[in-house]
Amino acid sequence: MLFCILVRFGPNGLTPMFRHSKIIFMNMNEGVKTAVRTVNLFEAFARRKGPMTLTQISESLSAPISSCHGLVRTLSAMGYLYTSEQTRAIYPTKRLLEIATVISAHDPVLESMVPILEALRDETNETVLLGRRQGEAILYLDVYEGGQTVRYSAGAGDIKPLHSSAIGKAFLGRLSSGERLAQIARLPLDLHTPKTITARETLEADLIEGIAKGYFITRGENVVDVMGLATTAEVYGDVFGIGIAAPLARMENDVEVQAARLMSARVQLQALGGSQ
Repeated sequence: MLFCILVRFGPNGLTPMFRHSKIIFMNMNEGVKTAVRTVNLFEAFARRKGPMTLTQISESLSAPISSCHGLVRTLSAMGYLYTSEQTRAIYPTKRLLEIATVISAHDPVLESMVPILEALRDETNETVLLGRRQGEAILYLDVYEGGQTVRYSAGAGDIKPLHSSAIGKAFLGRLSSGERLAQIARLPLDLHTPKTITARETLEADLIEGIAKGYFITRGENVVDVMGLATTAEVYGDVFGIGIAAPLARMENDVEVQAARLMSARVQLQALGGSQ
């Protein structure tokens, strides 16, 4: 199967001018593999926090040097990578950061939510999470880390399971009883920590308790010794999950207060343009 990518070039490569267009045809499998490898490359740089040689890139991606050379050459030609003349080590330029910054700054929905989520972070002094359901998982869209020395850390783009994350439970809790039971029956309920709920009847009972409260709780079920509280809010027609995560020992002593703050933020978010 073939598919095409429409790539628009300005006088200096990809630019906001979009003056010229070129259609590139490639095999679907090859295109997906290249896309995944490109993302993995930038994630490898983030993990290493420093330049890499072509050999190190090949080892990080578990890919042939020839394939990595072609990928590096293409990304360098587009301005995303540069190579040291002395060491031949390779490192990303700030082009990707600039593009991501522009994209992030012009998301009208997320931009309007930021002040409320930052205020929730400041009020709780704990990490606040914003997520969306993606299939049978939760994708973190943004993370606002609290000011505590010991705190829960995560990153935008992190993917969490539905059954063992607080935001995941909150999305399951939105389903009707029949839909929820069918969804639980399909989930693998993998064990992530010793406290992960893997019995379907236990998970359903836990969700019913959360529905009654209006918010959902995890107690070390996805990350050991981390407690999460979460609910959902409809903002401009889309449903988002909002969560608070912190060390379990600290959160357990303050759960009702923190839950009240979470539910207050939910009301504020829905007032932006959602149901009340």
